[in-house]
Amino acid sequence: MADPASNRPTLALHVPEPKSRPGDPVDFSEIHIPEAGAQSRPDEGVKPEEMKDFAYDLVRVLGDDNQAHGPWDPKLDPETLRTMLGHMAMVRAFDERMFRGQRQGKTSFYMKCTGEEATSVAASMALASDDMVFPSYRQQGILIVRGYPLIEMINQIYSNAGDKLKGRQLPIMYSSREHSFFSISGNLATQTPQAVGWAMASAIKGDSRIAATWVGEGSTAEGDFHSACTFASVYNAPVILNVINNQWAISSFSGFAGAERTTFAARALGYGIAGLRVDGNDALACFAAQQWAANRARANQGPTLIEYFTYRAEGHSTSDDPSGYRSAQEREEWPLGDPVMRLKNHLIALGEWDEDRQQAMDLACAEEVKATTKQAEKNGILGHGLHHPFHTMFEDVFEELPWHLEEQAAQATRERQIKWPDQHPKDFAGKGSGQ
Repeated sequence: MADPASNRPTLALHVPEPKSRPGDPVDFSEIHIPEAGAQSRPDEGVKPEEMKDFAYDLVRVLGDDNQAHGPWDPKLDPETLRTMLGHMAMVRAFDERMFRGQRQGKTSFYMKCTGEEATSVAASMALASDDMVFPSYRQQGILIVRGYPLIEMINQIYSNAGDKLKGRQLPIMYSSREHSFFSISGNLATQTPQAVGWAMASAIKGDSRIAATWVGEGSTAEGDFHSACTFASVYNAPVILNVINNQWAISSFSGFAGAERTTFAARALGYGIAGLRVDGNDALACFAAQQWAANRARANQGPTLIEYFTYRAEGHSTSDDPSGYRSAQEREEWPLGDPVMRLKNHLIALGEWDEDRQQAMDLACAEEVKATTKQAEKNGILGHGLHHPFHTMFEDVFEELPWHLEEQAAQATRERQIKWPDQHPKDFAGKGSGQ
């Protein structure tokens, strides 16, 4: 209650609440969806302060008629569109098989990207293959676009004897220098200042490669993200900051990251960065926005922040049950549809695809993933004993292992042999193992 000695009003704290909870009717009526093609396409050298409207609008290309519209249409040829659709189908098949593997106890953890495939597949196809990418944990599509072997991805998920990262990373946190794919970090938003720093270094060296990073909308509340924006703006870094607004964090909705107040693309305005807000379920819009930002960066016109407005159709991870915090009908009611379906329907409308070929593609992807999974499982699955030698946990930090760590490694290996003498012999191979 107000102080009786004062006429000052009582303060009240606002706590964000989602529009609906489990069992409630779903209402997305507050989302303004403009007509596809209604957005103008500015010159890539435009000043950031002239792009205010683009931070609040929604760049769209694919309309309800399944045709491409407007100046953002990248005018991709049918073969490129089919390739894009194939990558998205492969991501979906891969997700399904790995999710099933986790439920069967073959790995400890997995994260699907169902409904968000266009934000990684289409966007990364607009980059050069040697542009450096700093992904979050839901961009498996980038590796598939860049031709990273599926078996290497599965080995890493299983943390088995074939895992090139030697079991040191949580499943799905890949890394590949050869594919210009920076190591994924479980700590939120760390990749954003890393991407900006890499882009600054590229500019310092007079290189031609740019950097792109992906981060969830919840992670834009992290200090690392804002530090990255400051450095990107001050030093005009050739970097693209991709924000995936999929409406939900682990179990809290985007309002806790600021979505009730403004768009995530609008965060670019305060930093003097070009900002775009894009239909994240429209593969052509995702490609076009990334291409625009990449051209801008290569022309030394500075960074771009892109908000991809999309929806996480599945749980945050295999450790999450979304039925506990959101309506089960949300996925079906999401007004921007499904990215794979929309691209498929576009190709059919062009006369370049049909349902039979789609069914054959989906089956081929599922069979390829299944066969590759069986091959990877020969290297081991969770709890199998087939993994990298125990001693490797001490390696690859120092060029020459210091004497005190060598002693610790030898002692730990001896104790392990005493406790588990029947383990796989490879477990005790390596320096200091006494073998």
